Amino acid sequence: MNKADFVSFMASAHNSSKADAERALNMVIDSITGAMQKGDSVNFIGFGSFEVQNRNAREGRNPKTGEKMNIPAYKQPIFRAGKKLKDACNG
Repeated sequence: MNKADFVSFMASAHNSSKADAERALNMVIDSITGAMQKGDSVNFIGFGSFEVQNRNAREGRNPKTGEKMNIPAYKQPIFRAGKKLKDACNG
């Protein structure tokens, strides 16, 4: 399901317009992104948590040539599913 499909699903599930559903979805995505940019985690009990994980610099290899290369440190966004979401997916 892509974003447009999800917006349609939200609109039909909550008897609202697609424009309202898209605005709501964009606000949630922007808010989560903004919190994570500041380094905060976002937790929805039962659904899951969005976190930022620091990855250290390391040495890797180019898979085509085998040549060594340095991979710089970076921040990795992580989502961990909560119990209710896991249970819903597993019936």
